[in-house]
Amino acid sequence: MRAAIVTFDGFNELDSFVALALLNRVPGWRAALCGPGGTVTSMNGVRVETQQGIEFIEQADAVLIGSGVRTRDIVWDTKLMARIRLDPARQIIGAQCSGALVLAKLGLLGDAPVCTDLTSKPWVMETGARVVDAPFHASGNVATAGGCMAAHYLAAWTIARGAGVEAARAVIDYVAPVSEKAETVARVIGVVTPFLGDGVE
Repeated sequence: MRAAIVTFDGFNELDSFVALALLNRVPGWRAALCGPGGTVTSMNGVRVETQQGIEFIEQADAVLIGSGVRTRDIVWDTKLMARIRLDPARQIIGAQCSGALVLAKLGLLGDAPVCTDLTSKPWVMETGARVVDAPFHASGNVATAGGCMAAHYLAAWTIARGAGVEAARAVIDYVAPVSEKAETVARVIGVVTPFLGDGVE
């Protein structure tokens, strides 16, 4: 299973790094930071090398789009947006916070409920998307999460869709705080389970 964590300049570290860390804990999976250039700099000045170019998106089995302080600029960059080719028929696709704006501009949200952060909410609503007050929602192969700390919901859903609920449970259990593992796993799995669809166990 190959996963692309789409990361642009101005990215939110929590969105990209939490997804990267959790997905790479699944045996046989390989998640990689993916961006339009060789390096990206976070909203707090952390500069990292991307592991894959943006064209890797087309090859990936799962694609998660993180948020950042430059998302509104990104969606108006027609050349860059043309390089983001997603196929919900065969890919697991998710967006964190302002990443929902990218999916909206690509026409991938339809009329399904959309989750995003409070700052991004008016921008996402301007696209005609129906934003709801919830941390996570998925419809078919497309999911959105709202709030930085909802990153583990998006990652857990992605793992459950691609490797099963027990794989997601195992990853969340591993990273959960000591003495809070059972309740953390129950909460996370409880949030994503209603959105897994038929055939996911």
